[in-house]
Amino acid sequence: MAATPMFRRVLLKLSGESLMGEQPYGIDLATVERMCEDIKAVHDLGVQVCLVVGGGNIFRGVSVAAAGIERASADYMGMLATVMNALALQSVLERCGLHTRVQSAIPMTSVCEPYIRRRAARHMEKGRIVVFAAGTGNPFFTTDTAAALRAVEMGCDVLLKGTQVDGVYSADPKKVADAERYEELSFQDVLVRDLRVMDTSAVALARDNGIPIAVFSIHSPGAFASAVCGTGRFTIIR
Repeated sequence: MAATPMFRRVLLKLSGESLMGEQPYGIDLATVERMCEDIKAVHDLGVQVCLVVGGGNIFRGVSVAAAGIERASADYMGMLATVMNALALQSVLERCGLHTRVQSAIPMTSVCEPYIRRRAARHMEKGRIVVFAAGTGNPFFTTDTAAALRAVEMGCDVLLKGTQVDGVYSADPKKVADAERYEELSFQDVLVRDLRVMDTSAVALARDNGIPIAVFSIHSPGAFASAVCGTGRFTIIR
């Protein structure tokens, strides 16, 4: 792995499912600890890091809405799940020796800070990890869109999405043995081919603001630092 990072400030998008490890539900502490060690390795390179985390390991608003709960209410319930995940990440990151702040798009001042853009930027300038929770704070928007929005607001150089596989494929490689893996794609390729790396509004937001997206495997130790340094296996979208 190269020791020189290519980016000064990065946003890492983590799905809620990535926190489950091999469990069917909830948070696997060993998995979260390994992820936090990877985040620390990037922080130790002098890179400013912020995160957006999903909530699918606890609650999936879309699924519950399909079962009969009003969609907006189900989405708000999902946002609360992301706050739970953010607090778990904060606890483990601080055990790793990293100063961390959680900012929620839905104010809940008893447990975390409200999202304030300038305050978040100042935290990062001081070397703190900022975890953004509760998505955009609005129903009908995914945490992928929240990740793209926060990356733009924070002036990030790249949005990194940690996934279950080591890049973008033409189909799910776990289901399609001969799925093609891409090293590099344009934003238009992703949208036209409907590759479902992130939802279309997130891809369009990143495209319109010139923020590249790097997709790598969150389950490969050291892959986050490798992607930040421009080495290792990942797909770059720009």
